[in-house]
Amino acid sequence: MWMIFAVGSAFFAGITAILAKCGIRETDSDVATAIRTIVVLAFSWFMVFVAGSFPQITGITPYTWCFLILSGLATGGSWLCYFRALQLGNINRVVPIDKCSIVLTVLLAFLLLGEPISVWKLIGLAAITGGTLLMIQKKEDTGAAKGRSWLIYAVLSAVFASLTSIFGKIGITGVESNLGTALRTIVVLCMAWLVVFVKGKRKLVRQIPRRELGFIALSGIATGASWLCYYKALQDGPASVVVPIDKLSILMTIAFSYVVFREKLSRKAAVGLLCLVAGTLLMI
Repeated sequence: MWMIFAVGSAFFAGITAILAKCGIRETDSDVATAIRTIVVLAFSWFMVFVAGSFPQITGITPYTWCFLILSGLATGGSWLCYFRALQLGNINRVVPIDKCSIVLTVLLAFLLLGEPISVWKLIGLAAITGGTLLMIQKKEDTGAAKGRSWLIYAVLSAVFASLTSIFGKIGITGVESNLGTALRTIVVLCMAWLVVFVKGKRKLVRQIPRRELGFIALSGIATGASWLCYYKALQDGPASVVVPIDKLSILMTIAFSYVVFREKLSRKAAVGLLCLVAGTLLMI
């Protein structure tokens, strides 16, 4: 059953990137992150009450609380960097770097959680790394990203995403997955709005175009669905397998990026995509 939830997580994650990109054409990425987190929070708490897991909150240990909070902080950092990278760069180059967090996640799962790394997983990691490098090569036929700052944000997003998976795996032990997701989303919300206020962007909230606000809300719903599936899969299945399946969302993201934004892959990037997908399947 955890495999089905992992696939569902990949599906909704793929949609999230496209919807978010549509919602930050004119809207500041930090503001958009803060707004969409409200939607994710509402969605996640709705599922908590549907599942009837709210009473379990009194039984959460301080140890678990610590890792839930750390997971939320890592998620907030990943979101802020990821959507800034999406706003500055080409989606077909930003997303592969974010998905490369799988490499660090598997290594951390081995070191911290004791999950074994087989020969096939090592081959898969090598393929994913090589494929990612091929996909982020600058293409001459497309508009280049604004400088290289998008690359820095994309790499930071991947680092925080890997920490999110590890902290989440530890923190949701003994906690119903819907409740764990809802609690960590509170941390993300506080972090996102703190960034908005610290950077003096509060006035920009009222300037969000209605059309983009709709896409931001939809991306929040897709994220909520992806999270619920992901952490249910992570709770029942091994992190070193759940994470690779989730990263296959890149296929849907790239397909929709062509349909919506007309962003095409070069031959080198297409080869990189094949390597990335093949590496992911090897790890599964």
